[in-house]
Amino acid sequence: MDTEDFLRHLESLLWYQDQMVHVEQIPVRDAMTGQVDPPLDERLYRKLDETGVASLYAHQVEAVHALRQGHNIIVATPAASGKSMCYNLPVIDALLTDRSARALYLYPTKALAQDQEKKLAALIPEERRVRHGIFDGDTPSEDRSSIRRLSQVVISNPDMLHLGILPNHRAWHQFLRGLRYVVVDEAHVYRGVFGSHVSNVMRRLRRLCRAFGNEPQFILCSATIANPAEHAERLVGLPFEVIEEDGSPYGGKDFVFWNPPMIDMAQGSRRSTNGEATQIFSELLRKHVRTMTFVRSRRTAELIYVYVRDQLKPTHPIVAKRIAPYRASYLPEDRRRIERDLFEGRLLGITTTNAMELGVDVGNLDATLITGYPGSIASAWQQAGRSGRRGERSLSVMIAHDNPLDQYLMRHPESFFGKSHESARISPSNPYILKPHLLCAAYEAPLTMADTEFFGPDLLWYADELQEDRFMHTQSDRWHLQPEVAYPAEQVNIRSASSDFYTLVEEDSGAILETVSEETAFMQLHPGAIYLHQGEPYLIKDLDLESHTAYADKSDAPFYTVVRDYTETRVLNTFKSKQAGRTTIHLGEVNVSTHVVGFRRKSHYTDENLGEEFVDLPPQSYDTIAFWFDVPPETLGFITENKLDLAGGLHAVEHAAIGLLPLFALCDRNDIGGISTPLHPDTGQAQVFVHDGHPGGVGVAERGYDVIEDLWQATYEVISECPCEAGCPSCIHSPKCGANNQPLDKELAKLVLKEILAKE
Repeated sequence: MDTEDFLRHLESLLWYQDQMVHVEQIPVRDAMTGQVDPPLDERLYRKLDETGVASLYAHQVEAVHALRQGHNIIVATPAASGKSMCYNLPVIDALLTDRSARALYLYPTKALAQDQEKKLAALIPEERRVRHGIFDGDTPSEDRSSIRRLSQVVISNPDMLHLGILPNHRAWHQFLRGLRYVVVDEAHVYRGVFGSHVSNVMRRLRRLCRAFGNEPQFILCSATIANPAEHAERLVGLPFEVIEEDGSPYGGKDFVFWNPPMIDMAQGSRRSTNGEATQIFSELLRKHVRTMTFVRSRRTAELIYVYVRDQLKPTHPIVAKRIAPYRASYLPEDRRRIERDLFEGRLLGITTTNAMELGVDVGNLDATLITGYPGSIASAWQQAGRSGRRGERSLSVMIAHDNPLDQYLMRHPESFFGKSHESARISPSNPYILKPHLLCAAYEAPLTMADTEFFGPDLLWYADELQEDRFMHTQSDRWHLQPEVAYPAEQVNIRSASSDFYTLVEEDSGAILETVSEETAFMQLHPGAIYLHQGEPYLIKDLDLESHTAYADKSDAPFYTVVRDYTETRVLNTFKSKQAGRTTIHLGEVNVSTHVVGFRRKSHYTDENLGEEFVDLPPQSYDTIAFWFDVPPETLGFITENKLDLAGGLHAVEHAAIGLLPLFALCDRNDIGGISTPLHPDTGQAQVFVHDGHPGGVGVAERGYDVIEDLWQATYEVISECPCEAGCPSCIHSPKCGANNQPLDKELAKLVLKEILAKE
């Protein structure tokens, strides 16, 4: 597509009001190539010629050489840089000469596994068959035994490794004994709770391989992150060599920052992000530009699809039939159909959650729309990189949400285009995560003191706790599972801090629609909630807490719902404190109790509040890590003397700081929470708390503690630069605030931050 011509077209439309606040023109880049020395198997070169690969990029050659030297490697280069060649070539080269060698490929999604199997198959020479197969939850039971016994390459995911392979290692002993390479693709995805679980699964794998007399090499591939070596070493527990200089060519891109226009300056309200995305997406489709639109939630994927479909129907009915929504919770056959239709060109556009962020080959896309900052620079570039994967110039547009982080980026694009990528954070020793994996490991083989090499010194402490809780017992200096503890892996959901799910059922037919994790069930499936499933709104009629079942009916409601909740935080332990600016900041363990108390109905197109209702649900609580900071005493004295709204000022600081923390830590806004109070019962101080949103914490609060002065500065800037009069969603309002954003005091928030930062 001619990106400049299309942007001029947008500027000519009646609804355009200077929404393009920044256009970054990313230049074309030539390829850097190299040669493997000594060469790969001759049969591989012939296969590369057949597939149109004339030469290898420099980073692909570097990967082969590093593996030959015995290193574990992490390849951290941008999207569409040919990372799969970095592991396919050395793996196939090894398997062609050693029939006993095996390789395990792990992908975070089934769709990616299906796609990458095709790339692997295309490189295997016909004259020397290398058996390979996908072993995951969708694999027919009659095929599993042959894949386990005969495949030299097993393609799977961390969930199946955790649940199906490691607990049944005796049936897999031949494969594990010959395991030479373990490939972990999209390693940047393994962060937070998911990454902390996977890090323990990797240690369990290494432990069993050691028992079979084997030490496989690990090959990790990742989007560009700030700490690839540290992340790989924490994920696997071994040293890694980093390969991050990209040798692939690049066709260039126009990357647009698009800020919806103000509709009320005093209130600071802007036009809807979804409405802006609908307009741009529709214009791209009218010009037959193949486009992928990324959204932040399942509901929004369905909403924008419906909006665009309805807008195109009157004038472009055929185009309206060539779009679809996509998300990970769809049934496997539905996902495969949509992926195939997109790759083969039957679909012109798609609305998707980050389920399509990863490297599934969906053909040649010309444009990507990103509705709201996806939480990290790495994810934003991954999503933008889905267009232009064939070397042509492409377009990416990031449409800002009305929140502090998005608005900060719109005013400071240099903090996105000029800032290094964030660091991925995991916490393998989080007791809520490590202890269940110790039970899984003990099921696989009794634990010994030597296993501290894999699980760290915390093993000794937690094993004794598990023994006290009667999950394990000691015998001959080993920890064994109690006989009544059967197959503990079934009780560990590695993608959540919780192992429980709620099932969504259509009340009339009894059909199962979806499953929702226990962590978010109360937020999404409370009675009265509108839940979108494949473009269809459902009204939640009842939530059965005993059977973990939500019952719903189809609805034609012209609104969506936003939950209201109340959070209380209690200090359990203070780890450390330090002086920062003119105040003190603390890091420690807290208990967080969240109580869903009601919900608001909001209009689809205008976000107008249409009413509120209360619900009766029990509170949910967990222990996690938080940082919290005081108000300088002289500032507190001034506020008290002048009878200012201390609660409103701290509440505003809390909202804005939580909104901006993902700029410094690789996390999602939903991974963190907080409270503010003029007088906390445990400290006797006026304080702002920001905590990890998962039991035990995953390193986000620690990162906030480390960069607190940078976070305060960004928070001060976003509040000060916002043109609204008294606060708005762009600076201090939060869509998740259980108190309806009351009270809030923008001017006092500025004063508190200015005093903390010691500004004139």
